[in-house]
Amino acid sequence: MEADTLETMDSPLLASIEGKKRQLDKLRPLPKAIVQKLNEQFIIEWTYNSNAIEGNTLSLQETELVLNRGLTIGNKSLKEHFEALNHKECIEVIEKFVEKKKELNIDFIKEIHSIILKNIDDYQAGVFRRTNVRILGAVHIPPVATKIERLINEFLEWYYSNKYTLSIPELAAWIHYKFVCIHPFIDGNGRTSRLLMNLVLLQNSYPPAVILNVDRKKYYRVLRQADMNKPKEFLNFIGRSVERSLAIYLNTVVPSDKKNENQGYISLKEATKYCDYSLEYLSLLARTGKLPAIKFERNWMTTREAIENYIEFIRKKT
Repeated sequence: MEADTLETMDSPLLASIEGKKRQLDKLRPLPKAIVQKLNEQFIIEWTYNSNAIEGNTLSLQETELVLNRGLTIGNKSLKEHFEALNHKECIEVIEKFVEKKKELNIDFIKEIHSIILKNIDDYQAGVFRRTNVRILGAVHIPPVATKIERLINEFLEWYYSNKYTLSIPELAAWIHYKFVCIHPFIDGNGRTSRLLMNLVLLQNSYPPAVILNVDRKKYYRVLRQADMNKPKEFLNFIGRSVERSLAIYLNTVVPSDKKNENQGYISLKEATKYCDYSLEYLSLLARTGKLPAIKFERNWMTTREAIENYIEFIRKKT
């Protein structure tokens, strides 16, 4: 999609995102201990969800055990363990890349992909595909393999032409979508696109946006809509993920007596007021990734919207 036809996020959503970002910037520098804890939690959540979207069956809790305690989970494949470990390494490489203020290029894209497939498919790791592919269930047909190198160069040219003209949330969303459209690798394109999206956010002092596995069907639906030249919902979908991460940061660093109700994060105990589920059941839903939630210290936090969406989801199933 060319620059002159670029769709934008809904204005109220973008304004809300940028307002939260300004509020967070006013609080900088953030306490180091809080930043470290947030970073640890985001690595687990980001890794679990990005891999789960691609079919990895490790739960959120199992992902934490693999990443932080080096444990092997019974009845789970070696490949799934490597996917978790490799994704965490990718995040660490991106963080160092941002810290050193390096600029995105083809070599770095290949480096990220080579880590994603390390010990899984070393032959294809970091190598642009040599064959043509079709994406099952997708409207979009990826370009032929002979065009990949040229298209990635054009992708980077587009990025550098637009990095100072688009808002950061929109730039990150478009980077995700444009990369997926090229589909330059045999496998790992989704994870690479989400890592590149978050590279853009991290370079501009945003927290990483996590696309939740519970939203997997919606994620693929808005991608299909974008493939049909209707990218608005995809941009908004990514925007809401960006806003969620900002809300998590603000919920953590803003003193309790100064919190804005719109930041929305509540404890699971408080969440029981808005549903008929027990605290124990909500905790189970959070641990298994079925309810969008984030863990701070030993406490799970969610939102009223997440509770309402889960109730509606169950209602439609029954």
